[in-house]
Amino acid sequence: MFEKILIANRGEIALRVIRAAREMGIKTVAVHSTADSDAMHVRMADEAICIGPPPSNSSYLSIPAIISACEITGAQAIHPGYGFLSENPKFVQIVEDHGLKFIGPTAEHIRTMGDKISAKKTMQALGVPCVTGSEGGVDTLKEAYEIAESIGYPIIIKATAGGGGKGMKLALKREDLEEAYKMAKSEGRSSFGNEAVYMEKYLLAPKHIEIQVFGDGKGRAVHLGERDCSLQRRHQKILEEAPGPEINEETRQRIGKLCANAISKINYAGAGTIEFLYENDEFYFIEMNTRLQVEHPVTEAIYNVDLVKEQIRVAFGLPMSFIQEELKINGHSIEVRINAERLPNFNPCPGKITQFHAPGGLGVRMDSAIYDGYSIPPYYDSLIAKIIVHAENRSSAINRLKRALSELIVDGVDTTAPLFDPLLLEKEIIDGSYNIHWLENWLQASVENA
Repeated sequence: MFEKILIANRGEIALRVIRAAREMGIKTVAVHSTADSDAMHVRMADEAICIGPPPSNSSYLSIPAIISACEITGAQAIHPGYGFLSENPKFVQIVEDHGLKFIGPTAEHIRTMGDKISAKKTMQALGVPCVTGSEGGVDTLKEAYEIAESIGYPIIIKATAGGGGKGMKLALKREDLEEAYKMAKSEGRSSFGNEAVYMEKYLLAPKHIEIQVFGDGKGRAVHLGERDCSLQRRHQKILEEAPGPEINEETRQRIGKLCANAISKINYAGAGTIEFLYENDEFYFIEMNTRLQVEHPVTEAIYNVDLVKEQIRVAFGLPMSFIQEELKINGHSIEVRINAERLPNFNPCPGKITQFHAPGGLGVRMDSAIYDGYSIPPYYDSLIAKIIVHAENRSSAINRLKRALSELIVDGVDTTAPLFDPLLLEKEIIDGSYNIHWLENWLQASVENA
């Protein structure tokens, strides 16, 4: 097994990896910017090394700095967490060229799935159902009009290198198309350095369902069921749950087996998530994330597995510690994301935490790197905590989540925690019938009725 790994990330996910590694007897190296000198992941790791000033481009996204940190500390492998360099094929190749191990899939798989057009073509060839749309990139506005007429409005235009909701524009009718096309290309160019776009039929009221998969890189793969991630604001998830409240066992096994077979055929290694829009009992592939997801804890809770330990095992060359027949769902799990943001406009709210108390008790887990006196820096994502609950059924999980939220104390900064008090009382949340548009509509109605 690895003796020492470096975590090329920060915050709660860096802490999550450190904990898994420590339980495996592996020493850890934390990297940090000057703004994160007092961060919890820096305090918890066996070693820590500063890799640059606060801006991400000069620290957490600096490949030379991270490679140098490995060489200085003697780390043998790098865990990327999520975000930052976790889906950067160039980084993976450089890591391998330096004789280090990347804890994740190959550069080829990341490159293929990172481009939405090549990902869609790959999945279609592997038998995974996809949304009707353009065969490839849409290079001209004239071509966009022709494709839109053939598949019918509404349509959505997406940057091929997009993610996190960026580079996605909706055209409800022909009159909307030109502006949507130009804006999607512009956002793709400014956010990802790639203005290529493609088009898909826009589904009116789908759910966002993602399938957790895991492969050993040698043709063996499993699925660990689905997560319902439909509760979103501006394409950013705020609540995730597993299993999906509207997915039955027959459907779960059907789509899960399809996804596991697909990644086994390409010898995929490590954790991955295949994301779908789901409507009228049909799945439509939208993208694959070749990394650990923010919401991975809900899958861990219902299957009683540690996905980070499994990533490390497979990266070292060991077989997966489970087979498909051993993976059985136990109960229900829900995760909510707590951001340092000021409601109702969700404006970032960095600052010093003057008092902090984490919820606890049976079936409650909190993944966070904050503490009393910690100053949240203004340079990074505003996610500061994830509360994950697990119970014997969905209604019990909702009640446990309400109880856990009532115990949470974060003073000194505004957070999104108060959002969940009224949200968890809504009928569509209680019965699980919400879709990807529900939260936006609910938030708009809340503002109008205020």
